[in-house]
Amino acid sequence: MSEIAIRHAAVDDAAALYRILSQPETYADTLQIPHPSLQLTQERLRNNKPGAQRLVACIDEQVVGDLYLEVNDRARRRHTATFGLCVDSHFRGRGVASALMREMVGLCDNWLNVERIELTVFADNETAVRLYQRFGFETEGRARRFAMRNGKLVDALYMARLRAA
Repeated sequence: MSEIAIRHAAVDDAAALYRILSQPETYADTLQIPHPSLQLTQERLRNNKPGAQRLVACIDEQVVGDLYLEVNDRARRRHTATFGLCVDSHFRGRGVASALMREMVGLCDNWLNVERIELTVFADNETAVRLYQRFGFETEGRARRFAMRNGKLVDALYMARLRAA
């Protein structure tokens, strides 16, 4: 199996990210909607928000995963961050999400002074919930009928990881 390389995303990655975001498995597990725009993907890569980091995972130089991390810029919440993660459906189960999570947690703990990482995940996405739990995330609440997916309202979990003292 090829090694997973993590690097900062570049504008040239737009087509690869667009391909991943266009996969039904991806938009079903995220708050993305079907038929994303390549132009919007390019724009997001060109104009990262202040405090945001966008990482990609590559196998044999092919982009196979994406993680967007945003450190909160509000004065009383600067110690917090949130993120979104997606993996190409053809590369799931190969450690891509774990590699992205390891790098993100390392950035938060060692470089960005983030004490609390927060996320929202669909409650029925058991694979993702287990991944987050392996990295120290705990469920803090449940949002009933959180978002529409395939014509049905589905629940989500609020999870967070606090940096060890």
